[in-house]
Amino acid sequence: MAIDSGAPRILVVEDEPDLVTMLRYNLEGEGFAVDAVGDGEEALLLVKEQAPDLVLLDWMVPLVSGIEVCRQLRRMPETRDIPIIMLTARGEEGDRVRGLGAGADDYITKPFSPRELIARVHAVLRRARPALEADTLSFSDVTMDLATYRVYRGGEPIELRPVEFRLLRFFLEHPGRVFSREQLLDAVWRDDAFIEPRTVDVHIRRLRKALNRGASDSDVIRTVRSAGYALEPETA
Repeated sequence: MAIDSGAPRILVVEDEPDLVTMLRYNLEGEGFAVDAVGDGEEALLLVKEQAPDLVLLDWMVPLVSGIEVCRQLRRMPETRDIPIIMLTARGEEGDRVRGLGAGADDYITKPFSPRELIARVHAVLRRARPALEADTLSFSDVTMDLATYRVYRGGEPIELRPVEFRLLRFFLEHPGRVFSREQLLDAVWRDDAFIEPRTVDVHIRRLRKALNRGASDSDVIRTVRSAGYALEPETA
């Protein structure tokens, strides 16, 4: 199945190759984009480079334990709101309490069925990131209908090319957050390693031109000098 580059990204932190294969197969089959690492140290590095939309985190991964990864993610302002589901063979009540107490949003005990895992992922995303589970995304007077792939501003249709549509979708799923060119490239053009970072500027200009049809339309994309772009109205 081809994965939509604007799909929610899930980071799997698991050191059992067979389980990683099963998780990737089922999550990608559900339409998620999946990254996988085998230890807690690499997980922390990857999350700092680009925060995923959800982390599936095994308790017993090497180098840095899953529960310590969870604690560290919750302590950092830029990662504290990322949804986390703990995966573990430890089913005792005390272990579940420790995992949830460390900041996990949910806890699933091995062995588990793929259907149960997918249901848990959707449930956590609905609570933590409702935009990712919605059929319609909106910000200010901009609305995106994911069922029909149509975009409107103030009720009027907006024509977008596929890349600008994916770029706007990513912004709508993460309003107010500043993303660097490199982060946008990874999220929107993730399968194309030959795109230059400055290409992002070209598509931002096209997106702005499409959204800002008249002088009365405020610019909903903010440029943050030396940092990147955010879906946020420009302030005077």
